[in-house]
Amino acid sequence: MADFKTHVTVAAILSAPMAASAFILGYANMNDAILYALAGTLGGLLPDIDADDSAAIRLIFRLFGALVAGLVIAFSMGKLLHWQVLALAIVSYLVVRFPIQWMFEQFTVHRGTLHSVLANSMFAALAVPTAYHLFALEAKTAWGIGGFIFLGATIHLVLDELYSIELSGMRIKRSFGTAMKLTDWGEPLASVLLVLGCAVGYWFSPSADAWLDVFAWWPEHDTLATWLVQELKALPSLWS
Repeated sequence: MADFKTHVTVAAILSAPMAASAFILGYANMNDAILYALAGTLGGLLPDIDADDSAAIRLIFRLFGALVAGLVIAFSMGKLLHWQVLALAIVSYLVVRFPIQWMFEQFTVHRGTLHSVLANSMFAALAVPTAYHLFALEAKTAWGIGGFIFLGATIHLVLDELYSIELSGMRIKRSFGTAMKLTDWGEPLASVLLVLGCAVGYWFSPSADAWLDVFAWWPEHDTLATWLVQELKALPSLWS
């Protein structure tokens, strides 16, 4: 299994050029590209939030606690005294950081359901409405963030599988196959909850038409096969 530093580094190295490519091709502005790179890097940490002693779970819950505290300040400002707002924000952060994190650790198992492609889909599905509704980002940007979250989380799973293979000794570790999986079939209830999380995230997500318009160049033929045949027939003309 790859360590925290490796996951962060590889996710950042792969996400950054892809985000830059989106900017160069005109699919995103500079601010969006930066958010995409950060989302991909963050996604590279998410599968390890089920590891009780990992740096990933501490970082994620610190960020989540800061988010909750920020929302408390935003919604209570002007309704309470300043010291009350500050106290409520601090309490909110501490509640997320300790009791909620502790409860989360009790109900999760490392490399369980949260360490799967289905969980990655849920992370992405929940990231889209969060970016759109809470941070008031455009629909296209929100969907881009969700896509990069999924990308980073999937990179994490692939890395863990690669680290299960010892090239020097040509040996496959017993952990091989436990990282890159659709879901943990031994936990059907948890899998159902992940599917519900995906459904809820999609329900509250904005329309993805902005990204569909990006791929407007896609051939308007009855079938993709027809288009491919036409393109292949046109290849000889390139050499003439």
